[in-house]
Amino acid sequence: MDELAKLIANDAGMTNRVLRIANSAAYQRGGRKVGLVQALTTLGSDMIKTIVISESVFQTFNGFSHAGSIDLRHFWKHSLTAAVLARDIAKGMKYPQVEEAYLAGLLHDVGRLALLAAAPDVYCANFLTPDDDKLCALENRTLHISHAEAGAWLIDRWNMDSFLADSILYHHEEVVRVNTAHPLIRIVHLAHLMSDHPTDTPLPANTGAICQMSDSDLLVILQGAEAQVLKSADFLGIDLSGLEELPVAAAQAMPVPVVNPVQQRLTEEIRNRALTTELGQLFSRQKGDTQLLDSVRQNARVLFDLDDTVVFLMNGSGQALVGVSVGEQRQRLADFSIPLAGGGGIAESVIQKRLQFIEQGRGLLSMSESQLLRAFGAPSLVCLPICVGSRCLGLLVGALEAWRVPELKRQEKLLLSFGSEAAVALEAAALARGEIDRRIAKTREDHLLQSRKVVHEANNPLSIIKNYLGVLDDKLARQEPVVGELSILNEEIDRVGTIIKDFARVIPPTPDTIVEVNKVLGDIVRLFRESRFLPASVQISAQLPSQPCEIIGAVGPLKQIFVNLIKNAVEALPKGGRIEVVNNGTVRRNGVDYFELLIKDTGPGLPDEVRSKLFTPVRSSKAGENRGLGLSIVHGLVQKLNGLINCKSSSLGTSFEVLLPAHHATMAVK
Repeated sequence: MDELAKLIANDAGMTNRVLRIANSAAYQRGGRKVGLVQALTTLGSDMIKTIVISESVFQTFNGFSHAGSIDLRHFWKHSLTAAVLARDIAKGMKYPQVEEAYLAGLLHDVGRLALLAAAPDVYCANFLTPDDDKLCALENRTLHISHAEAGAWLIDRWNMDSFLADSILYHHEEVVRVNTAHPLIRIVHLAHLMSDHPTDTPLPANTGAICQMSDSDLLVILQGAEAQVLKSADFLGIDLSGLEELPVAAAQAMPVPVVNPVQQRLTEEIRNRALTTELGQLFSRQKGDTQLLDSVRQNARVLFDLDDTVVFLMNGSGQALVGVSVGEQRQRLADFSIPLAGGGGIAESVIQKRLQFIEQGRGLLSMSESQLLRAFGAPSLVCLPICVGSRCLGLLVGALEAWRVPELKRQEKLLLSFGSEAAVALEAAALARGEIDRRIAKTREDHLLQSRKVVHEANNPLSIIKNYLGVLDDKLARQEPVVGELSILNEEIDRVGTIIKDFARVIPPTPDTIVEVNKVLGDIVRLFRESRFLPASVQISAQLPSQPCEIIGAVGPLKQIFVNLIKNAVEALPKGGRIEVVNNGTVRRNGVDYFELLIKDTGPGLPDEVRSKLFTPVRSSKAGENRGLGLSIVHGLVQKLNGLINCKSSSLGTSFEVLLPAHHATMAVK
């Protein structure tokens, strides 16, 4: 009952009907039923099924065009009687699908409503005549289709895996023809025969033979049906009082209500907006262009009852349409191109952004239009532009019968709104795709930059290793001890591995520890002096205090900072010069104690274009594809150590000032 309540609560009309019936005199026991679950429990599952089926059918088919201008009470009484009889006959036969039998009985004459909606002027008088074999003959003469055929056609379009449509189609057949048919067909046939039979008159002999039921059992069912029909009619709000005094043949058409054109337009506008808003949300939920285009095509087919549809999109030049979503049956239209320069209805639809209809035999058709008509095997096509603002993104082409063209012309606003929602969704998808492409390009760019940084940073220890191998070779030749050199080689090899692993994120970052700055700077200066990296024309010196200078960080990043700065200084002295590495002790900046570390050279200074983008990756005039990255890497590493870096440069030389937060400031501020 909880699950039923959730389902029924989705339909306000159905909820109202259930609550009203549960609180009616027939079910009023123990006070008013406030909750939907309580109301359903009171009614019981059988009554719930009857109410839901009846209310659904009543809501659906009472909305048929022109139904409001006809007194439908005789029609609904006849249909409800057939439904009640079909349900009880099904129970007597032990047919398992009792609700299906009830629904089939209720819908067995729905073709009459369909014909009234389709041809009100012709069929209005026929609708008021009794439902018998003579009516079918009259319908075939005037409309070339009987209400049984129309009803079966209507139900067939629901694609139900059931004999429901057959039971409607054959309810006027001779008994001998349906005597061995499916049980549902026989049940509806018998229910129809009994539905207009007087309850106080015995049934003809062997009436129930078609369903293997005795006439006495059928008479009991018939006599009990009237009360159930009156109850169902009351539940549905159908007033059957006084109907018996009004013969069916003498029933008069109700006056046609005066329709307020403003109210009608407002109603249509609200309906269209609600529908297109829902469609817009549906389209926005589709994943990818293919799914979106298929959704547009399929929803247009269902909503406007088109035989088939194809979506064409504008090509890159905007001079032609190209088939992109064609369905399984129209694969030859995939990539089918329609040039707009050729004119015709398709071109006009796109250029003028309005609905166009292409009909076989009406006017001179372009080659593309003739091909489309042949591909669809249809007499007519509707061309719906897919436009947003002043831009036309494409065209939806649908196949339809010629007699439906006026109907779709009346729905022009809804069709154009549909095309607009499709265009908005397509444009949003294109923007999202562009954003994704931009993100991918940015990711690739970042990845390339990181790769270049890794190559740049790995190249420093590799150069040191290469130079120290030369030193090692010389010392071994002189049979001198090489313990120090082997230790440096081991450290630099480890540093290469750390740089690569850090880039690949395969190791967690090294935890910060206390680092002695002077020791690291001294090791670096010694490394440059002893290796072959420093040319003979370049001198390097270090001015480091004897007091400890400790920071919080890691040796690796600190080493990267100063190797890069010293290496840049060496490259700035191609004709020789001097490099100084200085620790000026602590200085206070903004209330924080820093160690002031300087790397100074006597080179010609930095060019203006380099100074303007000093710590960003730039194209360098130096050889090598990864040049121009060193200072940007240094800047990033200094920031990770919560430090600051500045540069002063002139024709007398360049000085880089690196300020690193002091862990224990033991020296006076200079």
